[in-house]
Order: sequence, then C-alpha cells, then structure tokens
Amino acid sequence: MVTGANWHSGNAAKDGQDTRGWILGHFIDPAEGVRHSTDVEVKWFNHPAGDKRAEWTTDDQRTTLLLLISGHFRLDLTTQSVTLTEQGDYVLWGPGIDHSWEALEDTTIMTVRWPSGERSPA
Repeated sequence: MVTGANWHSGNAAKDGQDTRGWILGHFIDPAEGVRHSTDVEVKWFNHPAGDKRAEWTTDDQRTTLLLLISGHFRLDLTTQSVTLTEQGDYVLWGPGIDHSWEALEDTTIMTVRWPSGERSPA
C-alpha cells in the first residue's frame, strides 16, 4: 500500500479485509485520505461457493452497480432474478429495489454504490 497527499495505491482484497470488502466510502477512516468518500462506495469481494445473503435489504435509497469479475453469481431483486455467468456481466439498480444474492460457485465481484452512507440521494 502506498499513499500520498491526495492519492492511494493498494490491493483491493487486502485493503478491504477489515471493512467487509469495502475499499472506498463514508465508513473508511478519514485518516485513510482519498479512500474516505461521502459520494461513492466501492467493494471488492471473493465469495466462496454457497455464500449467500439470506435476508433481503430493505428500503435502500441508493443506486448500486454489481460487476462480475469471475465466477457464477445470482442476484435476486424485488423485480426479478439475474444470474451473472460471464466476466463483465453486471446489474444496475436504483433506489427502492431490495436485493439478496448467492454465489453459485467461487465468485469475485465488484460493487459500486452511491451516494455513500444512509442518506437519500438529492
């Protein structure tokens, strides 16, 4: 990891170890510099096969992009279910859509969510 006055270089898997995979967002200590943001959150996560979110999110008022890096991943939305199978497959959903998910095999995903935090978008 290398950090400068207004920049950072690191490894997503390592940098997110203590924050459930999140490497950028409002919950990153401001002492981490540019990794602290109230505008956007970024997560990199390796899910083992069978890993799943049993409970559904509820009433999230942010926009989310989930991007498949590798593996096989099912995302269940209140509107429909989507299975990501090819590198680069993604799902984008907006405020008010609840979700749950399951890794159908060992899977790496990147999630981008905005704005960062529990506030409603302007």
